[in-house]
Amino acid sequence: MCLAIPALVVRRLEAEEALIDAGGVEKRVSLALLPEAAAGDYVIVHAGYALSRLDPEEALRTLELFAEMQRETPEPSP
Repeated sequence: MCLAIPALVVRRLEAEEALIDAGGVEKRVSLALLPEAAAGDYVIVHAGYALSRLDPEEALRTLELFAEMQRETPEPSP
């Protein structure tokens, strides 16, 4: 199963790359498939590539659902 996640473009970097924030995790991703993405945009990220821009309200709702699922998932037993 593949999972694409919403992320905020924190800033553009050199060579079609950007620093994104995905629920508190920062990572470099490629903007080669979405060169028009700018700082402040929400994008869908999969396998290190920003695939499309996303409505900010939808992105925030999705990130909140992910956070809720994480809070409700029990810790594995040692």
